[in-house]
Amino acid sequence: MNINVWLLSLCQALLMTGNILLISVIGLVGEDIAPRDSLITLPVALQFLGLMCATIPASMIMGKIGRKKGFSIGNVVGISGASLSTYALSQGDFKLFCFGTFLLGIGIGFGTLYRFAAIELCDESARHRAISISMAGGVLAALLGPNLAIYSQQWFGDTSYVGAFMSLIALNALALLLLQTIRFPSVVAGNVATKSDPLKDIIKAPNFMLAVFAAMVAYAVMNILMTATPLAMIGCGFNFDKAAGVIEWHVLGMFVPAFFTGKLIERFGARLMILAGGCLFVLCVLINIHGQSIWHFTIALVLLGVGWNFMFIAATGLFSQSYQVHNRSKAQAFNEFFVFSCVTVTALLSGWLEATIGWEKLNIYVLPFVMIVILLFVFDQYRTNKAMA
Repeated sequence: MNINVWLLSLCQALLMTGNILLISVIGLVGEDIAPRDSLITLPVALQFLGLMCATIPASMIMGKIGRKKGFSIGNVVGISGASLSTYALSQGDFKLFCFGTFLLGIGIGFGTLYRFAAIELCDESARHRAISISMAGGVLAALLGPNLAIYSQQWFGDTSYVGAFMSLIALNALALLLLQTIRFPSVVAGNVATKSDPLKDIIKAPNFMLAVFAAMVAYAVMNILMTATPLAMIGCGFNFDKAAGVIEWHVLGMFVPAFFTGKLIERFGARLMILAGGCLFVLCVLINIHGQSIWHFTIALVLLGVGWNFMFIAATGLFSQSYQVHNRSKAQAFNEFFVFSCVTVTALLSGWLEATIGWEKLNIYVLPFVMIVILLFVFDQYRTNKAMA
């Protein structure tokens, strides 16, 4: 794999580190400076809203001006959001802080396209490995993000979380510098993005909607169970440290397999790996329903992470083969909007659902979506095998 893919993976790692750091502190900041309790989670909601709003424009912008300039814009917006948030914290200005987190979400929205850029930096035969390597940066993020959240609190001798947002400035600035060293393919003359086919024709391509749906379910199920797990654990009497430890194992489960997932996909195929991910999701749900000990939570969350890794990376690879080059920007914009809209909705609903219907029912309710993916791909595999016979 060429050096450009590894550099892009490092940029992805910096983005994920910032995400984990932001998730660790943003709710606590809201608790400190929100004018009333009902607004505590507003900064979180605006961050996800910014991410969702950026998905379509980010893809279209990169189709016109190229990956390097597009990702650079995202990092500049991220630096602006982190800087504004830092100033807002120093002034105790909640409204300004909310706008800063919205900008941070936009910056993250640009960064979600790193995995597609990795495909464009390598040969066609290595696309799955390139996606895996770009996601493997999450291992570094899993270790660095929580520690930055902890140690940044000691830098200014207060509890205003200024250090965390100054760290976000540094992470975005470092990613911006790294991006300038990566050699991306040049933008095709004539702005191919303006010559793309109608969306209704693009989505009719074989495997297009199948791959999009698999990615949506993978991220939605993972996100809603991951976000609700600490709440369920605290409700069972575990302390915050135990819950944080389970989430750390989960994040490692999400990204450690990325070092070999690409090779597994090349050997067994994207469809079988999506099915494998779906089966791991089912095992996760069954374990969560079976019991609520520390081992139940830990094993279930590790399986959830590995299942997400298999299903999401395989779905991304399958999706990347379902459109033509001149439709790339429009196709990726469609995919990112729907996938991260699901992430936004599940992030906002997870706490409410866990509190209203309970942990066991929440697990049961996500199971049908996983089973639909499994059945769709079993049928698709059967149809493919029959056609080849």
